Amino acid sequence: QVQLVESGGGLVQAGGSLRLSCAASGIIFATNAVSWYRQAPGKQRERVTTIGSNGNTYYADSVKGRFTISRDNAKNTVYLQMNSLKPEDTADYYCEATGSWGQGTQVTVNS
Repeated sequence: QVQLVESGGGLVQAGGSLRLSCAASGIIFATNAVSWYRQAPGKQRERVTTIGSNGNTYYADSVKGRFTISRDNAKNTVYLQMNSLKPEDTADYYCEATGSWGQGTQVTVNS
């Protein structure tokens, strides 16, 4: 049974930084693609970033240059470092791998 647990969300001022974590059990992150999605109030869920098993990464245009996805294989954890946060980054952030989802962590960016 795959279980993904996100953490690290919170309230931050515009321009600030947060680091989200996604810890996994029942799946080995090193051999699977892992993605972060976000869903803002009243909007559809959108893919923010993905890290492949080979380390290749994808970023949505809206976060390129500001967000960085990384993986710690020893801890079986994927991180999302978010810098230069903007109010439009406010959303619930979800970790996804092999069709399994975490419960989400809320990020609020005040202007």
